[in-house]
Amino acid sequence: MLLFDMDGTLIDSNGVWKDVDREFLARRGLPYTREYYEGVAHTILPLAAKFTKEFCRLEESCGDIIAEWMAMARDAYAHVTVKPGVRAYLEQCRAEGKRMAVVTSSVPEHCRTALTRLDLMGYFEGVTFAHDLGLEKKSPELWRAAAAQYGAEPEACTMFDDSLSACRGAKSAGMRAVGVYDDFFDADEPAMRAFCDVYIRSFEELLLPLGREVQP
Repeated sequence: MLLFDMDGTLIDSNGVWKDVDREFLARRGLPYTREYYEGVAHTILPLAAKFTKEFCRLEESCGDIIAEWMAMARDAYAHVTVKPGVRAYLEQCRAEGKRMAVVTSSVPEHCRTALTRLDLMGYFEGVTFAHDLGLEKKSPELWRAAAAQYGAEPEACTMFDDSLSACRGAKSAGMRAVGVYDDFFDADEPAMRAFCDVYIRSFEELLLPLGREVQP
């Protein structure tokens, strides 16, 4: 079973959230700092909102913060692009009969908007939303739950993600981890190369000639 992250892995969308964060903070006269980024990156919206409320000492409720983020990001997800080599790799895997699904921290509305508009949804058996499970992707429990959703053992799953913390969570659950480069998190590349079973800068690296076994 192949499990794919969406933001920064299948689609070029990490910039959406960086732009949203910058604008959200600018509206309040606050700077966008590394400390803030580390508090909200690669996590589900409820936890990001809780961190933001406490870190920025905001009076707004977490629900109001999330609603503002959603409104700011909604249009952007209708215009994101697929990352190089993704469509061809998914076609290759489908031709080989490999089972595939998406595991994402993105909210369902944005995920469905992007994958439907880019005509990617049909490659996958389903989508597991960390948001709905109330779990972060750094948690092995999320990856065990995702495997169980598709009737697979974690040891029989390979995940693809641009987040080092997500790769660590999946490996702790017994999965094979493929790190995927994204330029918004290029500082993590050395650590991901050292930790992941496989590391790619593009899915084009996995497009092998017909008749040869695809790795991973």
